Amino acid sequence: MADSPATGKPDAPPAQSFAWSNMFVHPDEDPRSEGGFDDERTVLVEYLRDQRLTLQLKCADLDAEQMARRAVPPSTMSLLGLVRHMAEVERGWFRRVMAGDDAPAVYRTENDRDADFNGAIADPELVAEAWRNWRAEVEFAEQVVERAADLGVKGRKRNGEAISLRELLVHMIEEYARHNGHADLLRELIDGRVGQ
Repeated sequence: MADSPATGKPDAPPAQSFAWSNMFVHPDEDPRSEGGFDDERTVLVEYLRDQRLTLQLKCADLDAEQMARRAVPPSTMSLLGLVRHMAEVERGWFRRVMAGDDAPAVYRTENDRDADFNGAIADPELVAEAWRNWRAEVEFAEQVVERAADLGVKGRKRNGEAISLRELLVHMIEEYARHNGHADLLRELIDGRVGQ
């Protein structure tokens, strides 16, 4: 729980409630799909798209302080850290592994492997930069998938092991799903918004 700037004491948690007004969007306006896909490629691409949209929904309408707010000590996890982390994850898998690019990390360093979280501070420019980086990596990833002849296309991990685009897409859905669970809790702690 964050300390109040005015008193230095922990803020009271937001009141918990469940109603459409407390959710991110009304179901009729939800940009995510409702499934119903027939072929494997569309299933994987659309479920990953929905997970990416979920991260955006969890961060909607927050200022820099809220985006950078940490969960509970000693955790360094924040919504801003998650956006930065997912930009790094997208970059690593799609640029380095699938495209074979020599793309250096954006946030992580040899001295700080968790710089994506540790450097997530309440600065509006850092928030804007994180979203720009994340969107650029998502766009690149979507192009890699679109250009792939099939889901069996292979990339190479750092250790030389091959991974198929199929397995990578499943992994990315899992990665987002796990972190979107973290985002659920972080967002509820910030302003009580829940669901979806």
